[in-house]
Amino acid sequence: MEQVIGLIVGLFFGFLLQKGEVLRFERQVGFMLLNDMTIIKFMMSAVLVGMVGIYACNAIGLISLSIKATNVAAIVVGGLLFGIGWAIAGYCPGTSVGALAEGRIHAFWAILGMLTGAALYAEAYPLMKQTLLVWGNFGKLTLPQVFVLSPWLVIITFIIIGLALFAWFEKKGI
Repeated sequence: MEQVIGLIVGLFFGFLLQKGEVLRFERQVGFMLLNDMTIIKFMMSAVLVGMVGIYACNAIGLISLSIKATNVAAIVVGGLLFGIGWAIAGYCPGTSVGALAEGRIHAFWAILGMLTGAALYAEAYPLMKQTLLVWGNFGKLTLPQVFVLSPWLVIITFIIIGLALFAWFEKKGI
């Protein structure tokens, strides 16, 4: 049943990616040049809705949170590799699969790069487990824990900031 739910959610997410026009190469490049914020608006919307949904489901006992360790070195290196790959390919992993499904054959190269990166990570994992993955490990932290605040106060703050950014983007026409 979990796979069926995952498939339905994935198809719905792909539909939203397509309708939001974030699968378009031009949108990807426009975001990287900081003159088209369509992608950041889409991602921020997903994060804000996801924050509310996850914490609401946790509050009523529908799910339990499984926090991963905050590892600064791995986050920085992974983020740099992700960003470089996105800049070179013009797609992030989710949008590359959606673009290929939409018939944009050149997205195949982004997917191939993503799979190659995953394979290289799997091969390097034993070495990284003793090096990169332990450097800057702060354990299982969340922003509410860091700031000693209610998760809902942090969520409301992020929503206010997000809405202000949306308004600013619209005012600037980006």
